[in-house]
Amino acid sequence: MLLKILFVINPGSGKNDTDWKQQIETYFANRPEEIQIFQLPDSCPPETIREQMETFKPDRMMAVGGDGTVKLIAELTINTGMPIGIIPAGSANGMAKELGIPVKTEAALETSHSSNTMKIHAIRINDELCIHLSDIGFNAFVVKKFESGNKRGMWAYVKAAWKVLWQHSKMDASMKVAGKDIRKNAAMIVIANATRYGSGATVNPDGKLDDELFEVVIVKKVSFSEIFKMMVSHQPYNREKTEVLQTRSLKINSRKKAHFQVDGEYLGKVSNIDAELLPAAITIVIPEKEN
Repeated sequence: MLLKILFVINPGSGKNDTDWKQQIETYFANRPEEIQIFQLPDSCPPETIREQMETFKPDRMMAVGGDGTVKLIAELTINTGMPIGIIPAGSANGMAKELGIPVKTEAALETSHSSNTMKIHAIRINDELCIHLSDIGFNAFVVKKFESGNKRGMWAYVKAAWKVLWQHSKMDASMKVAGKDIRKNAAMIVIANATRYGSGATVNPDGKLDDELFEVVIVKKVSFSEIFKMMVSHQPYNREKTEVLQTRSLKINSRKKAHFQVDGEYLGKVSNIDAELLPAAITIVIPEKEN
């Protein structure tokens, strides 16, 4: 049966130095799959993509962009069983790294017709879908600083983290985790689907995308040495300064509003978090298994 693939390209992702439309058309010129390419305009409501889906009737969809583009496609296909894939074309590509999807163009395009798929869970956080990592506190503040800057890459992120280190304050947070009431004073609280940020910083070494729990990583203190260790040597947080809990639901109430981000998108300040696991919600295409 002929495989129909809809590619959704976000031209605003990454460095914009790859003509993804041309690359995709060239790759599939002599292949049997039927493809359609849709390039996202600057402002694109989900209904516009739905129209493409209804007209073309794809068997799977490929997000050509970063984690935000993957999240957009996931929202349109959640709980439908339609496989979605990733062509990493963003700045960080956290989810692609988590799944072992190659960065090189041709190798990434090979995954688009892979027969290997897996079901992963997601998290609904304050009505936002989270497929990768969300947090409140320190890192979300760093994301805000990073987004407002004109440079990208690891060192730009480290520079933003250095600035935030001297400006952020800890949260006094009341939490309900797995039905238990706890209170924590924390620099940041991570709601973790995945194990590491797109920068390579490991935040949740024990996380799994296909289990029936997500992790709550409570970071009590952040220092520059810890930031450097995570960002450069990619070692995990100091366990003595970090507590990891597993749950299917989470409520957080912070006495003061704190910075909040989901999948690398800064969403302002909040004082309340309500998170719920969405088990086996997304079917995702992954590279073929090696023999």
